[in-house]
Amino acid sequence: MSDEFLVRFRVRGYEVDTQGHLNWAQYLHYAEQSRWECLAAAGIGQDALLASGIGPAALDVQVKFRRELRGGDEVDVGCTFLFGAGKTFQIKHDFHRLDGQLAAEITSTNGFLDLAERRLVTDPAERLRALAADPSVIGLG
Repeated sequence: MSDEFLVRFRVRGYEVDTQGHLNWAQYLHYAEQSRWECLAAAGIGQDALLASGIGPAALDVQVKFRRELRGGDEVDVGCTFLFGAGKTFQIKHDFHRLDGQLAAEITSTNGFLDLAERRLVTDPAERLRALAADPSVIGLG
């Protein structure tokens, strides 16, 4: 996608498992880092979220492994926010090797927790739009 936010990672030696593959849990770390970098590019830092009284909550995560990533490989991790109606939204991460092959896909269902009430906020897209300097980065142009 042309509007997908991308972060490039190089697989470090200590991130691989005994088969030499990127350890499964590291995919989640890469996805998490790409989310925070995407939000930062939109002008939303962690401090701004907390100051506004909300915090991110992952409710469900699905990982599909397609091709191996090995130590030293570089991978572009995409981050796309998908908003609909309601309290939840999805974030999609596509992991592409530099040769273009899809290595993995992560789709998560998320919400924003009202830190005082301990409940999901009713309109997460509007809460993020209000905080963002550039809401188009997170699909809220």
